[in-house]
Amino acid sequence: MSNILLGATGGIACYKAVYLLRLLKRAGHAVRVVMTKDAARFVGPLTFETLSESPVYIESLRGAPIDHIALSTWADLFLIAPASANTIAKIAHGLADNLLTAALLATKADVMLYPAMNEAMFLNSATQTNIETLISRGYFVAKPASGELACLENGAGRLAEPEEILEQVDIRLAIGRFKPLFAGKRFLITAGATIEAIDAVRYISNYSSGKMGLALALAAENLGGDVELIYGARPLKSGLKNTIYAKSAEDMRQAVLERVEKADVFIMNAAVADYTPRHPNREKIKKTADSINLELVKTVDILKEAAKLKRRGQFFIGFAAESENSEENALKKLKDKGVDLIALNDVSNHEIGFNSDYNEITAFFADGERVVFAKQPKRILAYRFLLHAAERINSR
Repeated sequence: MSNILLGATGGIACYKAVYLLRLLKRAGHAVRVVMTKDAARFVGPLTFETLSESPVYIESLRGAPIDHIALSTWADLFLIAPASANTIAKIAHGLADNLLTAALLATKADVMLYPAMNEAMFLNSATQTNIETLISRGYFVAKPASGELACLENGAGRLAEPEEILEQVDIRLAIGRFKPLFAGKRFLITAGATIEAIDAVRYISNYSSGKMGLALALAAENLGGDVELIYGARPLKSGLKNTIYAKSAEDMRQAVLERVEKADVFIMNAAVADYTPRHPNREKIKKTADSINLELVKTVDILKEAAKLKRRGQFFIGFAAESENSEENALKKLKDKGVDLIALNDVSNHEIGFNSDYNEITAFFADGERVVFAKQPKRILAYRFLLHAAERINSR
């Protein structure tokens, strides 16, 4: 795994850094801890030393090699959690008056900071300017969580939860290590549900939130790919450069067919409606009768139709949402649709899949490999899924 230098600064949130250290170690990372004197007043160095299985650094011993240089060159990632307003100000202005700030000034490692302070201090224009300065230098500065603060006020300023920090660390490390992995590769990805109109105000849809497709799109872009995301039904705050809205199954079909031939990788993750009303009303249907008959017709299988246009060198991925006979149905789709990979979702498990931040998938490759990706946040799963498929994608 990676070498992580964990910096702890003064603040009551230091207690969370202890649990964060444990999580980082459990994830397989090597961790060393550097503390400010104020941090050591909140949590004793021995606690960090015991959990990290490494000496804790507070002040430079001025030995050979010099501590701040040795630490800065050892680290793959410099993670400061909690980051106080005072330390953020020092870093922004290039000060090096303690071991932590000296090591940071000397490091070439990626840097992540997690602020923790009173809301008024966080919102102060000086702190905000300092944060903007650090972001402009390429540092990752997290937004603090909101809730009850040490001063008993409620507001923004809480240190993010350790589990969330671990997720973001894993993503950041993947980006840093594999950023050029998909350089030159064009991705076309679909996400979310479609809306099939019944009348002017009603529609048929499903529970898909688009979170998995969006996670895949962001991961592909962060790994160097050129990404187009086609999303349906519900607006997505993606941050992506290229997004296309496709409201209905037919809208999505046309958007895909117009673009798929230019893509190197096509990922059909959207939960497209299987049926659509044959004659949607242009006006709202009045509630006058006790019942109405709604005639539905089958929509076109977009992935299967797109696969007919597949050219040499393209890599196609489909998703199968199943609730029974899952593996059998997924393998049938892999064969029938003519794709390189089918990712199986068990939508009968309400803790994963549709409208959840978590997912668990089984990947079936056309060459016979079967890989299980256990339950984990979609943001993390997207990276692990694409990294596993990368060798096949890049060999095309």
